[in-house]
Amino acid sequence: MSLRSKFRSVQLTDTGRVREHNEDAIGTNLDAGLLVLADGMGGYNAGEVASGIAVKTVLDLVANGCDREQRNAVDPETQLMRQSIILRDAVARANKIIHQTARSQPQCEGMGTTIAACLFYDNRVSLAHVGDSRIYRFRRNRFEQLTMDHSLLQELVDRGYYSQEEAARSTNRNYVTRALGVEATVQVAIQEDQVVPGDIYLLCSDGLPDMVEDEDIHLTISTFSANLDVVGQQLIQLSNDHGGKDNISVILAQVLEAFPARTSLITRMKAIFS
Repeated sequence: MSLRSKFRSVQLTDTGRVREHNEDAIGTNLDAGLLVLADGMGGYNAGEVASGIAVKTVLDLVANGCDREQRNAVDPETQLMRQSIILRDAVARANKIIHQTARSQPQCEGMGTTIAACLFYDNRVSLAHVGDSRIYRFRRNRFEQLTMDHSLLQELVDRGYYSQEEAARSTNRNYVTRALGVEATVQVAIQEDQVVPGDIYLLCSDGLPDMVEDEDIHLTISTFSANLDVVGQQLIQLSNDHGGKDNISVILAQVLEAFPARTSLITRMKAIFS
């Protein structure tokens, strides 16, 4: 079942005011309910290579994996669990490809990328992330960060050395402790969230939250939520107005209606006689 009609989605990316080129990459497959964003790093254009590999690999592997699983006609709960595994494994595979490319291509030595991805299924969403690209949710005028940064600053907050307010003012916000391509293996953070019609999910590279406070992101979404294009444009404009020190990428997806999974005849018969 295609999920394209269940969402309204916008994806935008901007080089910013300081960087010479854009090392972010974004992509969606709305039929599969998949959103992917990556923020590359490395010398020359290597960061762009890493983020591009990450997005393409996850888009390809998740779409193929979900097609296979749906043909198996398992029950929705098992399917949801497998969707999360498919997403996690696709990100892990992207890490391996980036790491191997960095080792075999001298011009790509030291490259890496953060990543954030959402995969929707059966009124739920699986979230995967590595690094400090973020996923937020806007629900009934409440704005919440769903992912936790893999960064040195966040570790210091977790250990009590900084408060969240002090961390927001820190100038050392970009030292990531986890990224794709740096090591041969990577731990992918996976979680699931219940989806409600009207929810807006925001995926963004750190070029947005580093320049714009969460309260201002919240205000922008709540003010212009009827038009996601305007929301995306305003968020990028705000980031640039505050200095635009990094590339800025956003993916916004609003849930228009419920999307329960279709159950097979065998699954329905089992439910009746169980």
